Amino acid sequence: MRQPRGPPQPAARGAAWPVGMLVALCFTTLPLFLALSPGRPTLLDVWQQMGIKVTVRYDDETTKPPEPSGSPPESRRDILLGGLLSPDIDESTCLSRYLSSLHRRPSPHSPSPYLVSRLRKYEALHRGCGPGTPSYDKSVRQLATAQNSMGLAECSYLVWTPGNHLGDRMLSMASAFLYALLTRRVFLVDMARDMAGLFCEPFPGASWELPPGFPVQNLTRLRRGSEHSYGNMLGAKKISNEDPVDVRSEALPSYAYLHLAHDYRQPDQLFFCDDNQTVLGKVNWLILRSDLYFAPGLFLVPQFEDELRWMFPATDTVFHHIGRYLFHPSNKVWKVITGYYTSYMAKFDEKIGIQITTLAWNPVSTEAYLNQITACTSQEKILPEVDPDAASGDYGNGTAATSKAVLVSSAQPEYAERLKSMYYEHATVTGEAISVLQQPGSGKQPQNQKVLEEMFLQSYCDVSLVSGWSTVGYVGHGLAGVKPLLLPPRNQTVANPPCVRATSMEPCFHAPPSYDCRARKNGDLGAVLRYVRHCEDVDDGLKLFD
Repeated sequence: MRQPRGPPQPAARGAAWPVGMLVALCFTTLPLFLALSPGRPTLLDVWQQMGIKVTVRYDDETTKPPEPSGSPPESRRDILLGGLLSPDIDESTCLSRYLSSLHRRPSPHSPSPYLVSRLRKYEALHRGCGPGTPSYDKSVRQLATAQNSMGLAECSYLVWTPGNHLGDRMLSMASAFLYALLTRRVFLVDMARDMAGLFCEPFPGASWELPPGFPVQNLTRLRRGSEHSYGNMLGAKKISNEDPVDVRSEALPSYAYLHLAHDYRQPDQLFFCDDNQTVLGKVNWLILRSDLYFAPGLFLVPQFEDELRWMFPATDTVFHHIGRYLFHPSNKVWKVITGYYTSYMAKFDEKIGIQITTLAWNPVSTEAYLNQITACTSQEKILPEVDPDAASGDYGNGTAATSKAVLVSSAQPEYAERLKSMYYEHATVTGEAISVLQQPGSGKQPQNQKVLEEMFLQSYCDVSLVSGWSTVGYVGHGLAGVKPLLLPPRNQTVANPPCVRATSMEPCFHAPPSYDCRARKNGDLGAVLRYVRHCEDVDDGLKLFD
């Protein structure tokens, strides 16, 4: 038997100590070098990446509230989502923040320590610069009186303004917040009337809502070609991007409007170019409108690459983490969501979500689309086929060991009704009993509340089948953290094959720019980076892959 080696003799120790000294020097100086390098993570972030546990406390940090009650301790093992959420928001003010994750299986996608650290730092920034603070009041007064940017201001801001559909809005909000994280800006939301009361405040000790009396009037009327749009100011030579490093803040306007909606043109698309980001970084107030999930475009900006790599080592988890951090239904909405889940969904072993959106430019009959859906569920072995010659109940002793529920969400109730009738009237060839659920619609509920309830209920499903192009479907499976099956539309006909399994759970950037900033010419942006490729359901779209 080999004997353990004893301690080194004096001569060996004498020869080894310079090596030990060198190792210690590398361990202490390399993180410091990385932390002090421009655009690199801080020393704290490097330590966390190396597995060194560091506790962060801010000067204005309040006493941490007690852990949420009302659930067994084992069920609350990850209510903060691996550190993604701060515990510094009282549970009673936002029940969904602490309880929503209990309706989902634990996510296999953990946020990186660097992302967690950046979110805590952002929350401190928002507390110090957000609405109601002296810094915010000072910045608003300067915006109201100054014609130009204020130079090295204490705080800078990004104001998001709403587009049309709630699904589009949530995807663009997530993208805009990511941009605010990258540029160290305070993220403020111009909350539309039809969004009032939908969400909890996501940041502890501060509001994300743009207060009344903002000096820039009629934000919702800002459009492509508006006087203060960045693309328009470039064209009118009011802003120059030729020597971005030498551009002085005082020579720039007091605010710039960023038009990143589906109808934007090349001058506005220069937002995704490095030089233009350097210029925009010197403008104190940015106002942004978008109906797109433009996060994949941020990965194309070279100065953001390192930061994004540290925040998202798994590139296809961007919306999964940002969406779960940012969006929490208000207590009023949560009462409906959790009531439905508890009454109808919780008892089933497996929950299958089907989200159906019909597109005006791709008219397919209900019968044809239903055939496509059932062909997909059969092909992927999600749902059993029915025996047209056997009535329901004929195969009472089914071989399946699990119970399955199918939650069908669609503006057209006939899809749920047809599936329900099919499984109610006929036995399945496997003997399984399938329950088809339909989200109840209440005429008294505002439309956006219904859509938010639909997205969250879909996010509690273990399997996701989603119509191509559906932003409501993107939000549902993105929050769930599952790769969906997509029903791609094709030339006003039913697609063949009926569905494709997505290789990423990320939403699709439907209308990416056509200009390749690195090559300085139009090109295929789906071929620039390994992890930014074209979508399965939108040929020209861009999507993040791992």
